[in-house]
Amino acid sequence: MSRTAQELRPAQELTPSWLLTALGLVATAGIAAACWTAGHVHADAPLLTVARFLHVAFLVVGLGSVLAVDWLAVLWLTRKRPLTAVLDTAVALQTPIWAGLGGLVVSGLFLRPDLHSPLTLVKLGLVVAVTLNGLWAHRLGQLLEGHRTGTVPRRLLVLSGLAATVSQTGWWGACLIGFLNSQGA
Repeated sequence: MSRTAQELRPAQELTPSWLLTALGLVATAGIAAACWTAGHVHADAPLLTVARFLHVAFLVVGLGSVLAVDWLAVLWLTRKRPLTAVLDTAVALQTPIWAGLGGLVVSGLFLRPDLHSPLTLVKLGLVVAVTLNGLWAHRLGQLLEGHRTGTVPRRLLVLSGLAATVSQTGWWGACLIGFLNSQGA
């Protein structure tokens, strides 16, 4: 194998597509189950207060980690950081991103979501989109690994930009809707 082919070969095998698909289905089913459960949970005032605090804490952990990765990506695109910094940070922050997202879903069970509200349904759609996009971003990160020290193909740049856009739109959209719902809008 030539030196160029070795440099472009991913450092790890790609997560199988069937596994990412299965995780997406399980996650979507988990969110649907959380919605069903939320309709049957009636939190008293102290539990509601704890759930609100945890919801905000998980938002800080999840969105904060996403922002850190995306900020480093912007610095890479402007040639102020190497791609390796973005990839290493993304790998290091996967756990807090997923923990934040999962914690938001679980704590949201107790926040009395109005599942008949179109705004709430949009928020839930955004949560599903962020979840599925996160799995896709995982795959994109694995593909980018093969280009750590080389030039990243335009198609991979475009797909990564699209994933970042979906991520930011989803997280911030869900935040905005959560805020509006908490204000009685």
